[in-house]
Amino acid sequence: MIPEQLVFIDLETTGTNTTHDRVTEVGFCEVRNGTVVEEWSSLVNPGTTISPFIEQITGISTAMVADAPRFSEIADQLQTKLAGKVLVAHNARFDYGFLKSEFRRLEQTFQEQMLCTLKLSRALFPEQKKHSLDELIERHDLQAHNRHRALGDAQVLRAFFAKLCDELPSEALAKAIRSQLKQPSLPPHLNIAQLKRLPASPGVYFFYGENDTVLYIGKSVDIRSRVYSHFAGDHRAHKEMRLSQQVRRIDCVETAGEFGALLLEARLVKELTPVHNRQLRRTRDLYSIRLGKCVQDGSRPQVVVLKDLGGNELAGLHGLFRTRRQAETALREVILAHGLCNRVLGLEKGPGACFSFQIRKCRGACVGQEPLVLHEARLTAAFASMKVRSWPYPGAIGIRETSAANDRSEIHVFNHWCHLGTADSEERLWDILESQARLPFDLDGYKILTRFLETKVQQTDLIDLSPPVRADRLG
Repeated sequence: MIPEQLVFIDLETTGTNTTHDRVTEVGFCEVRNGTVVEEWSSLVNPGTTISPFIEQITGISTAMVADAPRFSEIADQLQTKLAGKVLVAHNARFDYGFLKSEFRRLEQTFQEQMLCTLKLSRALFPEQKKHSLDELIERHDLQAHNRHRALGDAQVLRAFFAKLCDELPSEALAKAIRSQLKQPSLPPHLNIAQLKRLPASPGVYFFYGENDTVLYIGKSVDIRSRVYSHFAGDHRAHKEMRLSQQVRRIDCVETAGEFGALLLEARLVKELTPVHNRQLRRTRDLYSIRLGKCVQDGSRPQVVVLKDLGGNELAGLHGLFRTRRQAETALREVILAHGLCNRVLGLEKGPGACFSFQIRKCRGACVGQEPLVLHEARLTAAFASMKVRSWPYPGAIGIRETSAANDRSEIHVFNHWCHLGTADSEERLWDILESQARLPFDLDGYKILTRFLETKVQQTDLIDLSPPVRADRLG
């Protein structure tokens, strides 16, 4: 059954970011049982300037809204007019997100049912590739008298809906509306069937955009719930809003557990470089601090770059950093915190007292007030907590992970902190062990493994895979 009360609504804004941008115009057309009962619109002073780009699109300038009411002045009136009615908008998540944000700034809750004409068009005309408002205007021969103004676009939506009522079987239209109103709020280019196919088990999921471009890779112990959570809050976070507007397809790879999902996510983000992933990107070089020996004065810390470093070459290193600046900052902070001498450490040139001693931040090793042997001991202690861990096993190890959620069992193979691969069969495990290709050291893999070994692994989860590997070790 088609709802009796529909409010066709449109907003104009200063931009697309619900967090920072503001509403500049609201317009709606209320229909009851097919008859227009009210048309209403108002410019809104956003409290900021409107860019020339937005002005060119909408025709709304900063001068036009200078004397218009703020959103706070029309909020109560708008709440009253919209309460309890089904709101209809094109790409409804955009308009709904801005309305919720504006009301949230006033510490008010806005919660109404939304019907999206973009999604409605996709459901009713699946053979068509494009469903923008301009496409609908041309395809259905609709009159648009005031395009890109709030009331004008709302009137176009009303005309489009009226045409659907006239030209389509009522049951087909009612079914499409019922399907949309009862399902969770989804991005305009997805349908509920895609999400229902996602498993409620551990793994990695992929968001694809136009031309199957990988937009985002994430991981979870419950893929379906995690994907839903992305879209539940897209009106709050600009990143989630942008993602929901761009996503066209979702896929996933199941794993046996969270550990495997973390490893797979870290690897695939580096390989595929999704546009919305900032963390876990491949780092060209890594940097560390090495305490090199000087025969005359003792240890001297030095920032070193680790190109194509193997996991068996970490001895004597302190800290792992993605940039030289991070390493140098850490070095300065340790020296300052422990009152070490920059001159003795070779980081400051010239005779006599170092600068830190003059400001009472050095204990005087540079002028003989602190014995060099004591300074050396304090240096070693200062960097002890940063020491990169040596590989504690005689060879390769496997970490077995099983899941009741999807009845999977996997063995993750490591050697010298490098993840050599994941085996879901004994044949695959032997292939990994036989090849044992020397892989470049990966900082994220190192962090994932060390954290797991420190907090979650039990002895029964570890398998000694150093040669010779006996069949009884595999269980």
